[in-house]
Amino acid sequence: MSRLSRELNLAALLLLAACASAPQSAPPLGGTSWQLVKFQGGDGTTLVPDDKSKYTLAFGGNGILRARIDCNRGSGSWSSSAPGQVRAGVFAITRASCGPGSLYDHIVKQLGHVRSYTVKDGHLYLSMMADGGIYEFEPIPAAQR
Repeated sequence: MSRLSRELNLAALLLLAACASAPQSAPPLGGTSWQLVKFQGGDGTTLVPDDKSKYTLAFGGNGILRARIDCNRGSGSWSSSAPGQVRAGVFAITRASCGPGSLYDHIVKQLGHVRSYTVKDGHLYLSMMADGGIYEFEPIPAAQR
């Protein structure tokens, strides 16, 4: 990767991080459901799921977070102490082996490190602490709910 490419990736991440801290674009998450579009790492790594519908998050209005992460399902708690801030609490998830190309291990390791969010152009961006990267989600189509 060229220096220019790395600098452009860094600039894009900084822009997304700035957007993630903007309270005016951080509506409440309760009652929303999302599917993964991609993960953009702080090191320029981009991960894209083979099937978006296999990676979903549903933020219940009661503080319950339900997830499908490839061939596994789980639930736990989530909270938001201020607009644009979010944390996942204790999370229980099945541990089936999902096969090649699965993003399961990556997501499960990082879910507890999400600290902020924003919604921009209808997409949810979950930002990791310490510039660890940003997950981009889109709303789950009504026909799939």
